[in-house]
Amino acid sequence: MNYKKNLSYKAFIKSPYKSIKHTTYFDVYDELLSKYRNKKITFVEIGVLSGGSLFMWRKFFGRKARIIGIDLNPVAKKWEKYGFEIFIGDQSDIDFWKKFKKKIGTVDLILDDGGHRYIDQITSVECMLSNIKNDGMIVIEDTHTSYMDGFGDKKYSLINYIKNKIDKINHRFHRLNTNNAEVS
Repeated sequence: MNYKKNLSYKAFIKSPYKSIKHTTYFDVYDELLSKYRNKKITFVEIGVLSGGSLFMWRKFFGRKARIIGIDLNPVAKKWEKYGFEIFIGDQSDIDFWKKFKKKIGTVDLILDDGGHRYIDQITSVECMLSNIKNDGMIVIEDTHTSYMDGFGDKKYSLINYIKNKIDKINHRFHRLNTNNAEVS
């Protein structure tokens, strides 16, 4: 129960609205995201319907952070009255991301807690990677769906997508087969 000491967990339990987070995430949140606390950042969370995570992130990052939520359900717009920016759209829709990027510009952090389908996760990464600031990152929750049925063809799972990217990067090494290397 060490996670209860984490700043992200403390922000989570203080949220006035419901949110579901796996307890194993809090160590990772603190390790990866603490350097962004109390700084002027743009943070985007995909999947915010119940609203609790928006308040969690505001508490965790502080008032300087611009907190943006994305959800498929228009009901999520109700969180705008609390100072959050909310965009309604399908994360697997390339046109949604084009409009979003044009309106928002570059971002520091994206947390994907959206649809969990492979097409959702991969499209979000492919569309937003170029809009992440140099010291920013994309964090994807619920990658366990890559090992489960019902989220798409496992051949195209997020884990396989990431492994293919890693393989292409590492095949640049001269002693490896470079036929599949990613060109720098």
